[in-house]
Amino acid sequence: MSGSGRRTRTAFLWVVSIVLLVVIVGAVWINQVMQGERDVALEVWRNDAITVSDTGNAVVLEPADDGSGIGLVYVPGAKVDPYAYMYKLSAIVEDGYTVVITKPTLNLALADLRPLDDFTGSVPGISRWVVGGHSLGGVKACQYANENSVVGLALFGSYCATDLSASGVPVLSFEAANDGLSTPQKIADAASSLPESTVRVRLAGANHADFGDYGVQPGDGESRADDADIRRQFAESFRAWVVSIEN
Repeated sequence: MSGSGRRTRTAFLWVVSIVLLVVIVGAVWINQVMQGERDVALEVWRNDAITVSDTGNAVVLEPADDGSGIGLVYVPGAKVDPYAYMYKLSAIVEDGYTVVITKPTLNLALADLRPLDDFTGSVPGISRWVVGGHSLGGVKACQYANENSVVGLALFGSYCATDLSASGVPVLSFEAANDGLSTPQKIADAASSLPESTVRVRLAGANHADFGDYGVQPGDGESRADDADIRRQFAESFRAWVVSIEN
């Protein structure tokens, strides 16, 4: 083999090696999720008022007794374990609302191209749905907001990249005072994408990771909030908002 041929072959092997390295590193990064805290998730599994099931593409929390007929499809934040949201959302289920926590493709909400009915179809008997989510999961939920079955949008430390200001879709927005990622300023800057009727709930002392239970998140603010209190505020605010949009 000539000297130029050897150099070409060497360069080709280097390119292939770099591409393989990028693919491997990317695969490892995508599959490293922020794991949910086991103890609080177990509280939900042991709660007699809630039935938990895994459909493969979602975690479904249903009231053990007859529910309200309204469900919440909840999209996790980027690379956050879906089970990390069980505890904070479980009080909503105790109030009679079914919650479907999706399992996004590649653990990234915006990479998930599946339609909404891929998740709602696993829960027969519910025809009215609120779509919502945390962080980038909320951005994805905004894309579902104009579906015929959707009666409202609930944002948890999130905002819309889709303009819904003239959509007429009722919106509930939970905003954490110490959120270092979806900061109060970022949410305020994006407020023009939402209807003027948007109901805003400010969580005093809470940060971005307080919307779930998965530990400390890089770049976040300091939390001074109580988990049980946040869980209670989610349920009370969600219930009052749903009642208001039904009337």
